[in-house]
Amino acid sequence: MIESDYLKESEDLLQKLREIRTLKPFDESDLKAILSLSKIRKYEPGELIIEEGEFDRWIYFLISGKVRIVKLGKELNVLTRRGDIFGEMGTIDGSARSASVYAIDETLCLATDASFVGRLSGNDKIVFRCILYQVFAEILASRLRLTNRELVKAKKEIARLKAELSQ
Repeated sequence: MIESDYLKESEDLLQKLREIRTLKPFDESDLKAILSLSKIRKYEPGELIIEEGEFDRWIYFLISGKVRIVKLGKELNVLTRRGDIFGEMGTIDGSARSASVYAIDETLCLATDASFVGRLSGNDKIVFRCILYQVFAEILASRLRLTNRELVKAKKEIARLKAELSQ
């Protein structure tokens, strides 16, 4: 991995953040706060980004490339869209990483230290958490819908196999 220092505000970087779908709810001051607590990380194909079972407080926004989400050696998903987020679940509940994430090809991410929310105070902390959790809720709802579709397919397949075995 190649990693930048913590980012400084620049109009170019702010514009790129504004283009990321998941960051659209944030106003300019929030985006500046995100930048100051973020780094750009570049990964080579096959490189481990997040390790299942580890603890850290980083959230990743995919800038370019593709990543593979793996749990217990099984591929769960591939993220390819600019702005796709991964690594958010551990920041929500403070638990260990629930899956590993690997770069599929050369991958560039905005890595944000989520522990910064604890450093805010008063209304800033409340507003920022509300926006951040709204973004998380949208992502998790989308993933839950996908999981539900997969579960329905798996149940149908199990029922089909049971029917074949009972004949």
